[in-house]
Amino acid sequence: MLLNEEWGELTSEPLVTLSPAKETELLTQYSFLVKRAAAHMRTQVGVLVDNDDIQQIGLVALLSSLRRYGRDIDEKFTAFAFKRIRGAMLDEFRRLDWRPRQLRQQSHQLRDMTRTLRKQHGREATDTELCDALNIEHNELIKLQYSEQAEAIESLESLLEDNPKLSITSPSSEDKADTVLMLKKAMSGMNTREKLLLQLYYTHEMNMKEIALTLELTEARVCQLHKRALETLTKKLQQI
Repeated sequence: MLLNEEWGELTSEPLVTLSPAKETELLTQYSFLVKRAAAHMRTQVGVLVDNDDIQQIGLVALLSSLRRYGRDIDEKFTAFAFKRIRGAMLDEFRRLDWRPRQLRQQSHQLRDMTRTLRKQHGREATDTELCDALNIEHNELIKLQYSEQAEAIESLESLLEDNPKLSITSPSSEDKADTVLMLKKAMSGMNTREKLLLQLYYTHEMNMKEIALTLELTEARVCQLHKRALETLTKKLQQI
């Protein structure tokens, strides 16, 4: 999903046939989208999914995008292809059920401890406080925060895929415009920080580490905040 108005979608026009040489040229030209999508989804890549495998899935999705774009490659192709590449990667993560049971259990423990410490201190717990309470290292905390965030991402993606009112794959420009309006309406009720996190992640395609550097926060904290923003957006979309 891309939270902007430049979503490229399939059209009803006949597909454009590309020569093998042209396909190879365009694959090379737009291969950066595959790397961008893999980096964007660091939440999943590298946990149980091999980076080379996910890159291959992305290249196949890129080739499919080139063949199915429906018109000559133009400035909207990048958004169109990125969404399809990212979607193919998400499908693979779901197929593999990449989070083992132990990681899920640890993520739930993190969630419970976060709530406990918030009640005790009357504020959000620091990374150090969470690590001490759970007896884990900081890199383990980041891994758990990513797992928590992934659940929120999957919930939002599933909502967008299953709800006809929120379809982002419809060839109808009218349906696409309705979806954009619904997303804007849902985000209008969110606070400034939540909207900024979603815009940096979806519109600017930044990963958590990049967002952390931009906002001068820890990577674990950004994961936590982004998860909450996703949950808020999902709830608001469900109410529309």
